[in-house]
Amino acid sequence: MAKPISSATTSLFQTLKRYLKKPWEITGPCASPEYKSALPMATEYRPECPATTKVKPVVPTSNPETVYDIKYFVRDQRRDRPPIQRTVLKKSDVVTLMKEKQSFDVTEFPIPYLTAKVEEDDNAYGGGYETGFKFAGGNLKQNGFQDVKSSIGDVSSLERISAEQ
Repeated sequence: MAKPISSATTSLFQTLKRYLKKPWEITGPCASPEYKSALPMATEYRPECPATTKVKPVVPTSNPETVYDIKYFVRDQRRDRPPIQRTVLKKSDVVTLMKEKQSFDVTEFPIPYLTAKVEEDDNAYGGGYETGFKFAGGNLKQNGFQDVKSSIGDVSSLERISAEQ
């Protein structure tokens, strides 16, 4: 008989344990009197405005004793160039220069790259975009100025024939 009473008391204690709990078992560690909240208060979170400076900045001025001489690019030779000299011409200076110089010489202008007129032939080998060599029968033939002149002559004769019709 002792056994059922002891089992009844243990079951009673277990049901009481299930419903009656310590406060920290219900709410967690924040129920303890020693608990400190991890969330800061508003006054602790941001005591001053983010734009407020803690130390007043030192601003360099044009006074020689307060000008900073910091050379970031010591070996950069591009920064050591002398300043570009510019001349500002006034209208009177330009008028006198134009009176001194009446015309321009041909040697003052650059030589044009292309001196001959070239017409492309769409029926040519490669669609008119020839590289200077023709591959016909395994022989290489280089096109020179004579070939270009002869093709220009042929085209002009064809144009004359079509104009007459």
